[in-house]
Amino acid sequence: MSRDFAPTWLKLNSLFVVLLGLVVALGAHPATALPATWLTDIVFFPFDGAQSLDAPAARLLAAISGGVMVGWGVMSGLVGDRLMPVDPRLARLLVVESTLAWFVVDSTGSFVSGAMVNVLLNTVLMLAIVVPAWRIGAETVVPAR
Repeated sequence: MSRDFAPTWLKLNSLFVVLLGLVVALGAHPATALPATWLTDIVFFPFDGAQSLDAPAARLLAAISGGVMVGWGVMSGLVGDRLMPVDPRLARLLVVESTLAWFVVDSTGSFVSGAMVNVLLNTVLMLAIVVPAWRIGAETVVPAR
């Protein structure tokens, strides 16, 4: 991936995170929960219809986590669009560190809850964000001492 395409790729990933967050947030209401229910069923492989978001607590957590994902995606998009041209080193730090923080917490929680497919999906998304971000401003990044 070229250095010139990396910011575009990160913006596309930000859009993906926003859209995924909206799908998760739709799980907050029974009338719109089907896509989030399917997603939940996929990450608790096999896809067998055994999972649901019927409990009020599950719907609340879908609303909260979907909202957090939408916010994270919007923030990442703004970092890529507004901060990256001005301070690529800081943009890279924010994207990489926030993505790794999400990855560790989300994947640990997914592992302990038995959602191993989600750990795999998290790994793919983390790499899709961190690898291009690593290329941004690489020529200006000074190693930590």
